[in-house]
Amino acid sequence: MPIVLLKLNDKEDILIRKYAEIHNMDLSTFICQAVMEKIEDEYELSLFDKVLEEEQNKERISHEDLKKELGL
Repeated sequence: MPIVLLKLNDKEDILIRKYAEIHNMDLSTFICQAVMEKIEDEYELSLFDKVLEEEQNKERISHEDLKKELGL
């Protein structure tokens, strides 16, 4: 298994270790989970941005016009 070296100052080290301890996680699992969540969040945001850009180019109709079109 690969090993990753993480350099922290004393305050960061204490904070991270205490957080993992409070949540009953070993340090390696906590750090891995935090990194994976960050990657997933950025990926989801990039997908959202792509969909939003695609949707902005589509024609829109108002709620009232839709109701008229459907005969409501």
